[in-house]
Amino acid sequence: MNSNPRKRWFGLILVSFVCLIGFSTPFQQFAAFPNELRLFSGQMKRLQVGVPVHAEVTVDPQMLQVNGMSRQSTSVKLSEPLSLQPSQSGHTNMKVKLFGKIPFKTIKVHVVPDLRVIPGGQTIGVKVKSAGILVVGHHQVVDRNGAKQSPGEAAGLKLGDLIMSINGTPVNEVHKVGVLCERYGVEKQPLEVTYKRGGQLNRTKLSPVYDEDDKAWRLGLYIRDSAAGVGTLTFYAPDQGVYGALGHIITDMDTQTPIEVGEGQILQSSVTSINKSQTGEPGEKRAHFVKESRVLGNIERNTPFGIFGKMKEAPTHSYSGKALPVAFAEDVKEGPAQILTVVNGQKVERFNIEIMHVSKQSGPATKGMVIKITDKRLLSKTGGIVQGMSGSPIIQDGKLVGAVTHVFVNDPSSGYGCFIEWMLQDAGVLMKSSGSFDDKAA
Repeated sequence: MNSNPRKRWFGLILVSFVCLIGFSTPFQQFAAFPNELRLFSGQMKRLQVGVPVHAEVTVDPQMLQVNGMSRQSTSVKLSEPLSLQPSQSGHTNMKVKLFGKIPFKTIKVHVVPDLRVIPGGQTIGVKVKSAGILVVGHHQVVDRNGAKQSPGEAAGLKLGDLIMSINGTPVNEVHKVGVLCERYGVEKQPLEVTYKRGGQLNRTKLSPVYDEDDKAWRLGLYIRDSAAGVGTLTFYAPDQGVYGALGHIITDMDTQTPIEVGEGQILQSSVTSINKSQTGEPGEKRAHFVKESRVLGNIERNTPFGIFGKMKEAPTHSYSGKALPVAFAEDVKEGPAQILTVVNGQKVERFNIEIMHVSKQSGPATKGMVIKITDKRLLSKTGGIVQGMSGSPIIQDGKLVGAVTHVFVNDPSSGYGCFIEWMLQDAGVLMKSSGSFDDKAA
């Protein structure tokens, strides 16, 4: 055999060997070794590597203990879980050398102050007043000549537009629009309407038309200034005096556009009955507001991860009232978990679920996990996830990890959940990760 075929055979064998190594479990575990770790101060974290080799781990012992040792260098078996115990917040590096000699990886470690919040589960009433007047439809006005028209539609106003002012006067209540429409209609003056669409302010002009049927001046628009409903409280952060609820954005029921909050309130609510979920038909909690004069908190933000605002004291009827640690998105895993929610009156109960799938999210995104209700009692009571259950906190291994957000219409026993980390960021409790490890990073 000459040299060329020998080289080709050698090349094929080498490529096959590399492929076998690449697909081997130890190699994949090595490749999955993190480049960066986030920890809460005072909370132990176990790092599962599962590679049958010895290594030397070097850290700053003032910040981090490895396997309970306050040493700069610690000999470890990577086949066994690595326990990391941070003692103070800040940034440091953890260096790993295989067999104590071969440099393998330098892991950036970011330690944030310990954070504990009180999980919710209480059913709450939600009242929201929008920052302007929402256009939810058009209608025809019959003028003095018998002609039908919609001045608002002719002026280019569309469903979902938010009217902010009319002739320089801010408007956030429907009756104010009626007053201005009457005034300028009688004076036969056009209305200069400032409206918001897609986050951009625009202007248009329209003239009210006297409706011969209603005997009033009309714009040919269906409009709305508020919304109300029922949801579930996710958490209360006593140190910051803020809360988070719902786990998803509030949208207008007709236009399906997010409501821009002007002001709002959350109130105590009591579940009176439940319409069970069935395949193709999501059920719902039926509830009434309790003591409407007693406001639990205000609503300052309406984001893709729920509603957030200030709350002066821990709400009543909590499951235990005990503050729990929280988990970063990357710490949530597939397996058993529980949710806290109300199925009767105001009593918060604990029910078993299974986290079926966890999405890898390095930044805020909805649909972080797929969950399935496994608790037979909850399934018999609700049929699965129902409307009004959104925001129910998800607990795993004694930590608050997320919130229920949506039900699968074709399988109401299953649905989506979001990671609690993103809700805590929107509440202002947890700083957004900057991705930087300088002294200014939060």
